[in-house]
Parts: sequence; structure tokens; C-alpha cells
Amino acid sequence: MRRFALLAACLAFPAFCASPALAHDHPSGISDLVTPAVVRIEATARVEITLVDHSDELRRVERSYDVPVGSGSGIVVTPDGTMVTLTQVVKSEQNPSVYAANSIFADHYKVSIPRDFDKHTVPNDELNEQLQQCYTPEKATSACTVNVTTAVQVFRNTLPPDTKSTTAEIVQVGTPETPAVLKLSSPDAASTGLPTAPLATQVPGKEGSAVNVAGFRGRPSPQQGDHVDIAHLGRGGTSAAGRGFADPRQKVDEPPKLGALVDEGLRGGPVIGDQDGHVIGLLTGGGKDARMIGVREIASALEKAGIRPQRGAIDTAFETALTRFHTHYYGQAVTGFQRVLELSPGHVMAAEHLKTSLTKRGTAEDRGVATTEPAPSTPTLPLLAAGLLLAAALGGLLFLWRRRALVSASSGPLAAVRSRLDEVADRTRTVRRPPALSFTPDSAKNNAHTRGQYGEPVMRFCTACGMQAEAGHKFCGYCGHSLGG
Repeated sequence: MRRFALLAACLAFPAFCASPALAHDHPSGISDLVTPAVVRIEATARVEITLVDHSDELRRVERSYDVPVGSGSGIVVTPDGTMVTLTQVVKSEQNPSVYAANSIFADHYKVSIPRDFDKHTVPNDELNEQLQQCYTPEKATSACTVNVTTAVQVFRNTLPPDTKSTTAEIVQVGTPETPAVLKLSSPDAASTGLPTAPLATQVPGKEGSAVNVAGFRGRPSPQQGDHVDIAHLGRGGTSAAGRGFADPRQKVDEPPKLGALVDEGLRGGPVIGDQDGHVIGLLTGGGKDARMIGVREIASALEKAGIRPQRGAIDTAFETALTRFHTHYYGQAVTGFQRVLELSPGHVMAAEHLKTSLTKRGTAEDRGVATTEPAPSTPTLPLLAAGLLLAAALGGLLFLWRRRALVSASSGPLAAVRSRLDEVADRTRTVRRPPALSFTPDSAKNNAHTRGQYGEPVMRFCTACGMQAEAGHKFCGYCGHSLGG
């Protein structure tokens, strides 16, 4: 059973059986289970600000600004649209009220002031006093009132690319580098179920373990799809900052490489284990450094939100088809991927693998050809001729064996016995019985010694040759042997 299981694993994931020298450079990369559930997340703060202008006459100036909060990647963990990403993707440490105050003063008073999250001053003392008050809108003496709402847009990984997005609500957040839990707010988006990412039970403890990182470097478009890259886990530990990355062969300086991907959009994206293709953490960091927040923290955030990760019918159908695909049963995989696309139109990996399966179905690479195509019929006439030849050969062998047995029986001790039996049989056939005796009173008197106890005639036979002796004869008339008194 263990040999069979290992063989199955090698067929399904060839790189799993790679030599140790190549395994870290070429992980199996079973990101297929996860990438359909990868999403692009963009959070924006909608700031509605009202400024009370005291310069000429009292009047209220109202403006609204969309302030970028964060962007990154995440994964779907339940079919009804529960998602996990990092808190810093949907909640900024910068104050959007400051950004709005700078913007409304620049627009209304036409002063030169940057539109950013820093607090500034202006030359006019009266305007500067109002500006400083607007930086603290929560105070009763402030010249501004501010209302901030966060809007979250989610772009799914579909084919064709999802360019319209779906709104989501924030369910659970924490500190910047802890997992955040979101939920799709549009019931139509999750009414038929969504592909989900499987979560691992633990993080590999071995240093140098190969992993994949996935996510979107920008909004999905015909030119921008999901991005998957290779990495390796660094030394394990209990640091709250997360697990680092390091190439065991030191060919690539992975922290800066992955840090650049974080800044490009993979922040909060899944880190995928090489053994079974399950999510073992979320990518964080940036700049010249990158780290991983482990799956234990993901599970803790979901538990606090009262949500249990689940998988659905789409995932079951896809895993079945994916097994057929990776074991090169392309004809069977075609049917499986078509079923997935019926359940989830736009399933990116099902669509991609279906195209490959259709190309290879029925070719020499398709291991399922022998089971899906009828076996060619065998001509009947050649079989009949072969059967007749075989029967003739067997008959000839039987004849030769019988003849040899007869020849063997004609010599040796058995031959003498058989010859004697044949001689006796021939002699018995040549013996002729003499005419029946006729008894008359006279003959009965003359031949009284030939009668039995009750007067019936008694027949005598030669003890040498077996011939019947005539009444009254003392010698056999056939062989001359004495018949006695």
C-alpha cells in the first residue's frame, strides 16, 4: 500500500519525487488548489468633510474625498464569500481626516498645501488656526466635521478577468500585521458558491522548505492575471513578526525579492505549502524584507469572528478533475473540468486545464485511452484456422502415442502371456462338439457307467485337450490321451 501511495503521489505531482538536489529549486507548486480562490482587495476611505468658513460671512463648505487606505491580496475560505487578508490592506495607520482637511483647504482657500496625510501650516494666521482645528474634527471647537466610511472592493480571480469588482464588509481587524476577516456584501456574488482555498493544519518546521506565494500585482485585466512565485522558508521560531524566507542554496536573496512583490500587490496573499498545496500563511513585509504570518494566526482570527472555514461542491469537483489531469487521464479530466465550469463559470484553473486536456485527449500522452476507447475486434477466420491446425497437431500426436504404445506391448513379458491367451482362444474356436448322445435301453445297459445317480447321461472330457470323449472309449480320439477306467 505504501508503494502504491508513493507511486500515486509521483504520478500526480512529479516534482514531489524529484531528487533532493533539485527539490528546493523546483517545488511541485501545487498552487492550483489555491489560485482560484485568490482575490485582489482595494480599500478606500470615503471622507465627507464640512468646513465652517468665517472669513467674510458664515457659510458651510461640504466636500467628499476618496482616500486610498490599502491594497493587496487575500483568499476566500468559505463558499459564501468569507475572505482573509492582512489588516493593513483594509485599515490604514494614516488618518484620512488629515488628508481631507488638507484637500478642502487647498480647494476652497486656494492655498498651497500638499494633499497628503501630514499636518501642515499656512502663512495666514486665521486660516492656519482653522486648519489646525480641522486636524482634530472630534473636538467641539473644530472648524470641520468629518464622517469616514471604508469601502472595500474585491476582484475575484476569474476568466475573463473580473474588472467590475464586488463590495465587501470588514468583519474582524487587528493590528496592521495580523489577519483581517472580510465578507462579501453582495448576495449575488456568492449565491452559487465560490472556490475556496484549503488551509493547512500546521507550518512546515524544516528550514528551507519550498513554498509558493501567490496574489495580484494589480487589478485583474487581460494583461494582469494572478502571479505565483517560488520561495523557501527560513529558520522557524516563535517571533511575533512572523517566519522569514531564505534560499538554502543562497542563489537568490529572497527577502528583497519577496518584499518587492509585497509592495507590488501580494501583501496578504497566500503562502502555499509544497507538500499538499494548502495555505500555510499570509505574506507580509515590504521593501527589502518579507515574512509570513502563519496559519495558526489565520485560524485564530476566524475563530474570533465566529467563522469556520469550509469547502464546497466546486472544490470537490475541481480536486477530482485535477487528480485526473495530473495523472495524465486527460479524457476523463475533460468531463471533470466541464462540470466545474458548470458550477463556477469563469473558474480560472478549470478553464486553463480544460484547454490542455482537450488538446491531449486521445493522444499518446493520455493514459485513459485504453479504458475510454473500444478495443479493436479480432478477425474470426485466422482464429478458426489456428484452432484447426492445433486440433490436427494434437490428433497426430495422439496417433503416434497410441502406435508407440502398441509396439511396446508386442515385446517383453506381457507379449508371451498375450500370445498364450490368443493360442487358447484360437483352439477353443476350432473345437467341434460331437453329436448329442442318444440313449436307448440297450445303449443304456451297455453304458451304465456313463450314467449318473438318477440315470441321466454323464459326459466325459479329455483332461489334456478338453475334447468330449466318446462313451466307452479309454483314449481321447483327438489327442490320444488316456481317459482312465
